Amino acid sequence: MQKLIIITLFFTTQDFVCQGQDNVEQPSREMNANEQDRVTILCNYSTTATNAYIFWYKQLSNRSPTFILREFSLGKGTTEPEFKKRFSATLDSTSRSVPLTIQDVSVSDSAVYY
Repeated sequence: MQKLIIITLFFTTQDFVCQGQDNVEQPSREMNANEQDRVTILCNYSTTATNAYIFWYKQLSNRSPTFILREFSLGKGTTEPEFKKRFSATLDSTSRSVPLTIQDVSVSDSAVYY
């Protein structure tokens, strides 16, 4: 029997004055999925910098954020070992997006992602 999982998405936007106006937005605020589904959380960005640095975090209720991974437009990103098997992201500098994909979703993935 599959269980319904609710993954709550939240993204903060930061402006970096030294680089001009950078912006990050997440079109969806909440997503529902079934166990073992593949889920993709969209993320779009704009920057005047040559190299974009995008970081993904997972935050469980009443806990500090946990670093998942980072992606760069120039160079190779890194993923924390505990997330390597099921979590991935690829920065696309043409479309200016960095979607986070979670494979084989489980109830423990219900969290805030930013």
